[in-house]
Amino acid sequence: MTSITGIILAISLMIIMAGMGLSLAIADFKRIVEYPKAAFIGLFSQIILLPLIGFSIAYLLDLPSVIAIGLMLLAACPGGATSNMITFLAKGDLALSISLTAMASLLSFISIPLIMNMSFDFFLDQQESVSLDIMAMLKQLLVIIIIPVAIGMMINRKFPAFALSVQKPVKIASAIIFILVMIGITYTNRNEFIAYFDQAGLPSILLNVCTMGAGFLLAFLFKLPKFQAITISIESGIQNGTLAITIATLILNNPAYTIVPLTYGFLMFFTASLVIIFRSRSKEKAHSHI
Repeated sequence: MTSITGIILAISLMIIMAGMGLSLAIADFKRIVEYPKAAFIGLFSQIILLPLIGFSIAYLLDLPSVIAIGLMLLAACPGGATSNMITFLAKGDLALSISLTAMASLLSFISIPLIMNMSFDFFLDQQESVSLDIMAMLKQLLVIIIIPVAIGMMINRKFPAFALSVQKPVKIASAIIFILVMIGITYTNRNEFIAYFDQAGLPSILLNVCTMGAGFLLAFLFKLPKFQAITISIESGIQNGTLAITIATLILNNPAYTIVPLTYGFLMFFTASLVIIFRSRSKEKAHSHI
């Protein structure tokens, strides 16, 4: 990957994260304290359960190292703005979804380096061994995640009307830039993508389905309302593929690790659509009996 591509990719993600910050307020973090049970279950599902499921899939399927690392990278990433949108369409608890996304994004600053370091140690043999500079990765994550989100939140707090007016244009612009960069990365590394693409489909869909199912089951076992269980299910199973792709190409400097996040990005919308359709029909049936 060229340095210019890396810079463009980093800038596009920073714009996306700043855009997320534009829609966040301090109240979104306070809500974690106000609804501790739902918040704890959601964060446990995202930070602990999700990587464990990813590891189990990679280990049981005996995946090639490049696919296993890509899967673990995706599992280490929090939910993104997409999970908030899907939660809204599926009639879940949007406030909880936004709070979980915000908190998990901050925690990922620490969890991603730790999970990736353990993944490299386990899935790479001596010939493939990679030495991960955790402190350097923390600094890079600080620049592309924490600082942009903080800037977005600061703008939202000081100039709420302006923040509201630019949210949509910022999202559209960053998405277009990101898609163009992804097309370029895919084309440049097309030989590796062709070689491994067929091996990425099954683990990608398994990660999506298993994590969504586990998140819902965990919420159900703790007797959370259905709309919050749906939210935790979505937050657990819809990952920030944009962040995973950026880390793979910019920080880990291996575009091959983007194969799983890219494949996952296509597949997750099918399962998300099923959840949205199911929830819509459930609501329609409920209203028809009133």
